[in-house]
Amino acid sequence: MLLVRGHAGGTALTGTVFERGEEAPSYKGAPDEDAPYVWVCDEFYEVESGGSATTIDGRDINVAFDTPMPRGFETREQALAAAKEHIRTQFARVGIAEADVEIEVVKQQPGEA
Repeated sequence: MLLVRGHAGGTALTGTVFERGEEAPSYKGAPDEDAPYVWVCDEFYEVESGGSATTIDGRDINVAFDTPMPRGFETREQALAAAKEHIRTQFARVGIAEADVEIEVVKQQPGEA
């Protein structure tokens, strides 16, 4: 599996690309089990009240999280492109410019911490 992590505003967001032959999570909304590459990551956005308090880019804000929406892809390149776009979009939702998000991709074996 590939961990795709974005860093910006003093925080990070990490999602997972499950590769061909790895077992992706199975729950409501999961993509077709036959998809060779599956991207899974939280979605979040700023809310005026409720949610979880956090500090991003020096601002104290409240964020709410949506259920992760797994997406299936035919190629590794498609999955990674979508993952990077997704992470940049999440940071943009809380006021961080997409260009300010640094993204890293880390190969990890299932079961590694």
